[in-house]
Amino acid sequence: MNTIIKQIEKILKDGGIEEYKQEARLIVEDISGFSLDKILLGQEIENREKMLDVALKRADTKAPIQHILGFSYFMGEKYIVNPNVLIPRDETEILVLECYKLLKNKNGKVDVLDIGVGSGCISCALAKKLLDKDIEILAVDISFEAIKTALENADKLDLIRKIIFRKSDIYSKIRDCEKFDLIVSNPPYIPLREKDNLQYEVGFEPEIALFAPDYDGVEFYRRIIKDAGKFLKQDGILAFEIGINQSEIIKNILIQNNFKDITIIKDLANIDRVVIARL
Repeated sequence: MNTIIKQIEKILKDGGIEEYKQEARLIVEDISGFSLDKILLGQEIENREKMLDVALKRADTKAPIQHILGFSYFMGEKYIVNPNVLIPRDETEILVLECYKLLKNKNGKVDVLDIGVGSGCISCALAKKLLDKDIEILAVDISFEAIKTALENADKLDLIRKIIFRKSDIYSKIRDCEKFDLIVSNPPYIPLREKDNLQYEVGFEPEIALFAPDYDGVEFYRRIIKDAGKFLKQDGILAFEIGINQSEIIKNILIQNNFKDITIIKDLANIDRVVIARL
């Protein structure tokens, strides 16, 4: 019964896929509907040809396995993904967990603005963790296709009542009367000059969600921070995911715009990954 797994592993390994064992497991489990443990214990499986086709497509095209399968996992849930949205990363889970800690003990209605919603993973994961709260999340993106994907994910996770979606270039469609306890964003932060140095698979993801036009990759942080004060409630919080070597630059931008209590959280690789500040 190990034969199909070994076949898929070999196809992926020969195709130069680094994490061929993990991806082989993902392919087999998703298409069969059974865990690898069950399969190894003798569970009969079907759709072997489909599994081999997926493995061959991955090896031949080098397209991300998430695009080929049509989903990615984030905080234990399956999210629809496609070339219109970023594939959710583990690092972004840190941002969600930190936001949850800040909001979990808050009384009354909780208003959140998610800038650059993408697949909807931040909005959906936060809404799910705060289901017991009277929470309303306004999720915006400049891409209509991204909003459609996020809407599908919110619907699939039964979170439509908690999240409002709106096409907006940062604050362009936010009304002056709309105020938030938290503004959260994982904006494009890779400097355009780094484009040629990235993994080949990253080229399948939307450039609009990846790259910032300036040298340090902080253009979108500047824009979000500059006008955040208009839309945050008193003592409102701003929370970002950030890229490598950006924490000090962003910290200084926050200080220049009257933010305080600035906290920087590292990821598992000891890289500054999340910045939180209070107005």
